[in-house]
Amino acid sequence: MRLIRVIEAARVGGMMRMMAVPPVKRFSHLPSMHAPFSLLSRQITMDAKNIASRLNSSGLLRTQGLLGAKWADAYDGKTIEVSNPATGEVIANVPCMGHKETNDAISSAHDAFDSWSKITAAERSKCLRKWYDLLISHKEELGQLITLEQGKPLKEALGEVSYGAGFIEFFAEEAKRVYGDIIPSTLADRRLFVLKQPVGVVGAITPWNFPLAMITRKVGPALACGCTVVVKPSELTPLTALAAAELALRAGIPPGVVNIVMGNAPEIGEALLASPQVRKITFTGSTAVGKKLMAGAAGTVKKVSLELGGNAPCIVFDDADLDVAVKGALAAKFRNSGQTCVCANRIIVQEGIYDKFANAFAKSVQNLQVGNGFSDGVAQGPLINEAAVQKVESFIQDAITKGAKVILGGKRHTLGMTFYEPTVVSDVKSEMLLSREEAFGPVAPLLRFKTEEEAIRIANDTNAGLAAYVFTNSIQRSWRVSEALEYGLVGINEGIISTEVAPFGGVKQSGLGREGSKYGIDEYLELKYVCLGNMNSN
Repeated sequence: MRLIRVIEAARVGGMMRMMAVPPVKRFSHLPSMHAPFSLLSRQITMDAKNIASRLNSSGLLRTQGLLGAKWADAYDGKTIEVSNPATGEVIANVPCMGHKETNDAISSAHDAFDSWSKITAAERSKCLRKWYDLLISHKEELGQLITLEQGKPLKEALGEVSYGAGFIEFFAEEAKRVYGDIIPSTLADRRLFVLKQPVGVVGAITPWNFPLAMITRKVGPALACGCTVVVKPSELTPLTALAAAELALRAGIPPGVVNIVMGNAPEIGEALLASPQVRKITFTGSTAVGKKLMAGAAGTVKKVSLELGGNAPCIVFDDADLDVAVKGALAAKFRNSGQTCVCANRIIVQEGIYDKFANAFAKSVQNLQVGNGFSDGVAQGPLINEAAVQKVESFIQDAITKGAKVILGGKRHTLGMTFYEPTVVSDVKSEMLLSREEAFGPVAPLLRFKTEEEAIRIANDTNAGLAAYVFTNSIQRSWRVSEALEYGLVGINEGIISTEVAPFGGVKQSGLGREGSKYGIDEYLELKYVCLGNMNSN
């Protein structure tokens, strides 16, 4: 089976309040988003080439795949370019690997599994703890590397390092808490108990929007319970994955436990699916690719965890605190330039507060500074590539032709490249692409509703079910709406809700399984029932 190129991952979600006053008009009193933007007016904190040079000298700028104990090029010598989305400059060339390299990585992981799964949980815990310590001690370099290849502002990148490292720390502790059960027997001469054992070799396919955290969220629990992994990072952001693998080796995690392959996504995916030695696939990315992986895993009946597309509603009720709602919706929508799986994709605002919210929200959005992620004060970096910009443009054009109004932004930024203006669109209807699919960009669509029942109906009118946000000062309403929303995660009066200590995952076509928290480690374990008979005989 042929897989679609796995270079997606992030999703959007968001909805906000609305007012029953005249339709919102374009803000003539807001500063123009097209005013000349001079990079000379800001001091770029670091030069990209100098950063790359320092990373290289520290040993963290790895440009080869990791197959067991060996850093390796593609066997046929083919490479792919990794570029800085803010400048278009090529950062490095990495190997374009395929079937052969992936099969060798699987063999290395399979060979390492026997010993890694048999060492004590305490020993695995110590290795993971050392890995966590190294990730934190190299936080600045890793943050710079993320900004360099992914484009997000450095402050956000450093936050991702802390967040991503948190999964390693958490599962280092959980490694010692994989408990089984003793079952009261139905017969006097029998003893019944349940063991939890590692599933085996895991194929982990990760996206470009969080190049570190999406890896640690999968690899952390896998290693904690004794699994070994073959990681396939996005071809757009492989350097962070390779740096993390280098630090894993420095932490004493044995060769073969963590393997990294990148390049030809269809070939790598097919090799992972076809191998009987790979017992689990974990994937973060688009629903379309997730369905193909799920179907392909049936051939060898692998366990599958999928974190797929979202279409997150952000519901703002009349009784919400306006300042809290604006701040929360802003964070939920524009973090990582709207390129997150839990992004507020639809901001659904009650009619009594619609215009008031739209004005306050647009004023906050117009203050977002766009630019190179290494520049001081930048809140929004570039989109990942040209295709991402074209998708946003097509969604906005579709909305305009169907009656929506752009009240802020709506164009490419004067910086050029893949920079796009933070955008607010009003009078969005459910039939528009902005409501039906993830824009995966810095576009906030505002929808209007009258009653609580209507808000819930609009929010649930999608095949997706990952994250949702609700802003209200009513405790009763927060409970009612949270229980009625068909989503795996719900934030009440908060726009940033992900944490390593809580389960992350969706319902409906947003995926299977959960990542993070005590529930996340169960995804990498098998249950084994053992019955001891004739226990009363001498």
